[in-house]
Order: sequence, then C-alpha cells, then structure tokens
Amino acid sequence: MSLTVYNTMSRRKEAFVPREEGKVFMYVCGPTVYNYIHVGNGRAYLVFDVIRRYLSFKGYEVLYVQNFTDVDDKIINRAREEGKTPEEIARYYEEAFLEDMRALDVIPPDITPRATETIPRMLDMIQALVDKGYAYAVDGDVYFRVESFDGYGKLSGRALEEMRAGERVEVDERKKHPMDFALWKASKPGEPSWESPWGKGRPGWHIECSAMSLHFLGMGFDIHGGGQDLVFPHHENEIAQSEAYAGTQPFVRYWLHNGFVNIQEEKMSKSLGNIILVRDILKKYPADAVRLLALQTHYRSPIDFGPDALDEARRAHERLENCLFALDAFLAKPPARTAPQRTQREVELSDSFFDFERRFEEAMDDDFNTARAIGIVFELVKELNTYLGEQEAYQTLAAPMVTSHGRDTLLKLCNVLGLFSPGRETAGDGEVKAEGAESGGDMPGPEELIELLLEVRTLARNNKQFETADLIRARLRELGIRVDDLREGQRWKYVGPPE
Repeated sequence: MSLTVYNTMSRRKEAFVPREEGKVFMYVCGPTVYNYIHVGNGRAYLVFDVIRRYLSFKGYEVLYVQNFTDVDDKIINRAREEGKTPEEIARYYEEAFLEDMRALDVIPPDITPRATETIPRMLDMIQALVDKGYAYAVDGDVYFRVESFDGYGKLSGRALEEMRAGERVEVDERKKHPMDFALWKASKPGEPSWESPWGKGRPGWHIECSAMSLHFLGMGFDIHGGGQDLVFPHHENEIAQSEAYAGTQPFVRYWLHNGFVNIQEEKMSKSLGNIILVRDILKKYPADAVRLLALQTHYRSPIDFGPDALDEARRAHERLENCLFALDAFLAKPPARTAPQRTQREVELSDSFFDFERRFEEAMDDDFNTARAIGIVFELVKELNTYLGEQEAYQTLAAPMVTSHGRDTLLKLCNVLGLFSPGRETAGDGEVKAEGAESGGDMPGPEELIELLLEVRTLARNNKQFETADLIRARLRELGIRVDDLREGQRWKYVGPPE
C-alpha cells in the first residue's frame, strides 16, 4: 500500500515520496506564546501528531521540528498589559502550551527551537537576501521585495496585483510594493532588540520559520504543516524568502494544511467571542474524547467543536472504553473447558483482525483519512462486542487467544490515533488520581474505599434494594466518580465533579 497526501501547492493528491528513503523530515509552525492555546490551535497539533504517529507506524524514521515564536508584537503588548518582561510572558505561556500538549498526549517534537535562539541564522539569511537584491533596508527596517521573486503567490494561488495586505502585513509607504514584508524591524523604546548590520531591532515573523526549518531540516524537506490560515501570507512568504535565499526549488516537497474550527456552526473568532481554550475543554471532557472529535472529520475539512459534538465524542469514547473493559474482564476469567479447538467462527474472526488492520491502513494511506479509519475501529468494536456476547453461552480453549488478538489489534489501531496510548490509564484500571491522597500502613486509600462502596452497592442490588444502590451511585457522582453498570459488573472512573 502506498501513501498519498494532498499537497496544497499542487492542489491534488500525490504519491508520497520522501527526500530520503525511509526518512521523513517534517516541520510544523508552533505557537506564538502570549496566551493559552484554543481548540483551533489544538486541532492542528493533534492532526500533525497523528500524521507523525502514522508515518512511524509505516516504518519511517521521522524528524519532527516545531518552533516557538517567543518574540512578537502580541507578546510585547501582553507584557505591557501585565507589567512583565516579554521573556517572562513567553516562558510562562510556553510552559502552559507544553502542559496542554501533555494533557492531549501529543508526542513532543524532536526539536523545539525558539525564535530568540535563532537570531544569528536569521541575520545571515537576511544579509544574503539583501546582497542578492531580494531585500532592501529602509530606516533600520529590512523588507523582502515580492516583485523580485517570480513565484510569489504560487502556494495560495493569488496573483500579486490582486493581493492586499493581510494579517501581520504592515502597510508602509516606504515599501516598494504594498505586499513587501518585513524581514527585520527596527527597535522601538522598551522592546527586545538585537544588534544587526541595520541597527538594533528584531526579526519579522516569517523569517523565523525559514531560518529554523532550513537549519534543522535542510532545503527541500518533506512536510511543512499548519492551519489553513497560514497559507497566506505566512507560508507564501516562507517560500519566497527561502527559495530566493537558497537559489533552488522546492523549499518544501509537500504542504499540508488542516481546516478551521467552528463552534456551533459559527467560525471561531475573537470578534464573535466564541474562543474556547484547550485547557477549559479538558476540564469537562477526557483527552481521548477531544481527540476523537478532532479526528472524526478529515483534517482538511472544517469541524464543529460545539457542546453537542463534544458530548457525542465522549459517548463514542465511552463505547471504546467499555469494549476494552469487557475484553479485559473476559481475559481475567478462568479458562473454560467446554471445547478443545477453535470454532469456525473463531477462525474467521482471527482472520478478520488482519483485514481490519489492512482496511485501517488503506484509509490512512488515503491522505490520512482518520474519519474513515475511526469508522473501521468502531466496526472492530462491534465485532468484538458480538463475539464476547456469544461467549456467555459457549467458550473454547482458544477463546482467550482470540480475545487477546482482538484486543491487541484494537489497541494497535487506537494507538496510531493517539488513543489509549501505552502507559496511559485505560478503562477498568479502577484508579483515582487525587492530590495528596496516599494509602499506607493500615489506612485504606481512596481506591479501596470506593471498591468497598461498590461491593455494598452490589449487595444492595442483589437484594433488590435499588434505592440504596442508586443513592450510593448518586453520591459517588457528586464526588466526581462515575459508576457504569456493565454486563460484566461495575466500572468506576474519576471524571471530576459535575458543574
């Protein structure tokens, strides 16, 4: 099976052929660290986390670079508002970003350069562009001359004469063309600055990613990713300055961009006041439910992160959890001795696990179609649940082996999507994570007390004392502990107190 990806540059799907056989060099634009990230940012990092995971699943050695923009107008303005230094603001929100990524179980990039640590490389690049006639200095600022680069507009499909200044593009009468963009900005009082051949100043936004990606990945690296909002002007400008600097093409082999996020069918934006932070969503929903929602739509399409969609994603996540819980419960039972050999049904089911994996890979090979891949995962869940239901009446010695094979296949596919990652808590672990709660000596821990309450609840249910059983369940829920009644028994999980 061969992987195809949609290349924004060509506007079509292409066979994925990396620069070096067996290796993938990948760069994704990181955050500007002046605030907590919202779900629009979060979707991009989840999408490219799964793309990276799948490339590794395919056997590629992936080198993944993601930067931090830690010098920017927004950081400077935030520092003034809070009476702090720009560096203090940048480091605080950088750590907040890393916390959110850990909470979402996003694998850390291999390299995370900061813009402020890459200034010398940017200065070398800007000087080379000036020397080649692609850039010019005005009063301590340095601008890239867009008319000097023949391919300007090829990523976004915009003709230069039809363009207008977009976000982060300053309109300045000193420019030779309105779309010329800043490579270097002269310093203003109270702003961070560095020495340069044109005087003290700081880098423009676009030059950062070019300098960092070229340094760590080299010209013509494989994948450059980001949200659709970065196609113009950011990625367009990256191409122009990088290819002008290197004198060769292409800067990047494949451009991948994820779609926008809507909130209840309205585009998420500050003007509408419907910005939702990642950390706020994670207070109400499990990280895997957020992942499921982000991946149930193809990455290039818009997606709705409204409460209805999140609730549905949580229910889907619970179906996955319940299946894993049932599989674990079945495997924990003593082996049955009713039949010595596999039935024809078990032979066919075992064979189907390989088919599920093949179909999953075919879906992901089609431009990382996680929507179709998740559908296949839930087909597998349905098949496993049906098989477990059949075991109540009939079981062979091979049943544990077949069940274990099915469980391994389910987890293997889920792990590619970043669900139920190895080492993370899964359904049925019966464990509460409570700050300051320790069990030692003769003092029972919170887990033991919950299990004791559930034993009492089971006795109450067996004695048809349903009012008592319901009361125990309701009081546990008030404490943030959800109890699920399953065919195999009870399962509890700490989900946080209800609002």
